[in-house]
Amino acid sequence: MDDSITALGLLEDEAITLDSAALELAALDHPGTDLAPYVALLTEMTERLVHLGGEARAAGERATALATLFAEDYGFVGDADRYDDPDNADLIRVIDRRRGLPVSLAILYVAAARRLGWSADVLNTPGHVLARINSPTEPVLIDPFGRGRIVDAAELAALLARMLGPTVVPGAEHLATLTNRAVLVRLLINQASRAETGGRPSRALELYRRMTLIAPGHGPLWWERARLSLGEGDVAGARASLSAMLEVTREPEMRAHIFAALDAISAARP
Repeated sequence: MDDSITALGLLEDEAITLDSAALELAALDHPGTDLAPYVALLTEMTERLVHLGGEARAAGERATALATLFAEDYGFVGDADRYDDPDNADLIRVIDRRRGLPVSLAILYVAAARRLGWSADVLNTPGHVLARINSPTEPVLIDPFGRGRIVDAAELAALLARMLGPTVVPGAEHLATLTNRAVLVRLLINQASRAETGGRPSRALELYRRMTLIAPGHGPLWWERARLSLGEGDVAGARASLSAMLEVTREPEMRAHIFAALDAISAARP
């Protein structure tokens, strides 16, 4: 495994630069690819954003500058036609194609905003990642998948109703901020779920290996890695993943569940 990816797991969360980290993760699937042109493009886009919105103070003005940069000047849009294409969660291919998933495009928007010193976050919105440009008085929600348009309260309610049912009442829990590490995990989970659905469990397992490297303290990732290891016949790997999960899990009920799984593995395959 590339040392730079392993190092992500050791960084403090605030030290992770989202788009750079996502490029490094994508490079694992593109051996020999030079990332310098991609870094140069991100630098060029930052310079363009300074021109478009460097003097902007209101969150709405900053959101408009980001939408102009990505959607109008560089043509980044959500890939509604090929939504499940794995390329949409691979930042190298996202930049090549100017198409992506909500989470991959949100990574680009938020990272660009932060380079200008703007406060911005990727949000854990159910089913459709949004971004928020922060402000002490009037923060603004934006939809990077939808050409960076501003999402008002009515649109948010409609989005949540589609994802969670018509009786849902929008609340703070639907707009929780994702840590940088959690954003990268969500990006990789998109790839892993598509790989498994497409009959490529070994690919899904490799992606979970990466996730446990960059987010070793996130117990559920170890559970999925153990499950996929068992499916591949790697009993030792499953045991190792469950043991690692024990190291980071403190809830008594979950620990009991892990011990039961370990016992079941031992009983089935001594």
